[in-house]
Amino acid sequence: MTNCKNCETNIISNFCPNCGQPAVLKRIDAHYIAQEIEHVLHFERGILYTIRELVTTPGKNIRNYISENRSRLVKPIIFIIVTSLIYSIVSHYFHIEDKYISYYNSRHSTTGAIFIWIQTHYGYANIMIGIFIAFWAKLFFRKYGFNLFEIIILLCFTLGMTMLIYCVFAIIEGITHIHLMMYASKIAFIYCAWAMGQFFDPPKIASYLKALVAHILGFIMFIITAFIIGSTIDLIFQ
Repeated sequence: MTNCKNCETNIISNFCPNCGQPAVLKRIDAHYIAQEIEHVLHFERGILYTIRELVTTPGKNIRNYISENRSRLVKPIIFIIVTSLIYSIVSHYFHIEDKYISYYNSRHSTTGAIFIWIQTHYGYANIMIGIFIAFWAKLFFRKYGFNLFEIIILLCFTLGMTMLIYCVFAIIEGITHIHLMMYASKIAFIYCAWAMGQFFDPPKIASYLKALVAHILGFIMFIITAFIIGSTIDLIFQ
């Protein structure tokens, strides 16, 4: 008999009866790494499965995740960070954003530095944008009883999907050299409004319109807040 190294419970089998920790951890090797990657990407309960469910019926699946079953989809924070990372890699490889966004002339200002950080850390930036959108969504959909954190979970999934939409258009643009990212932005906003409308009240057209307005206002508020913080710091230390 040994004690669990995680919770100190006595172990008489291969796993701890209290926390499920293996009695003996397997050594980390190539096989272990391959299993971890397969676990994340596995179609049945991984990122590919999550993408499929969020493409077909996002509202229903996210509602189910919040209220019933949290094992079917990838964890929302992991999802938005992974999808944002995929987009960053694709965008950097094809130099997509160099054609549309440049903060070169503002590198020495705090505001410019903030937006450069946003451009290079989409995963964290999307979570912050989601908080601003969630504020408006909570205001517009307050009668449905979801709290702010549940709405943030909804937005982690939907904003993660927008990163994949941008990714698809970035790949096509990188190969064909046709400017498509402006279309990607429109489709991304439409998807978010559709997914959020499905989540709250699918039959009502007003639900989709309020969702679209919440996304637009949340994004604008995020940009304004970044400008205010950067400008204030520049004024203080000028």
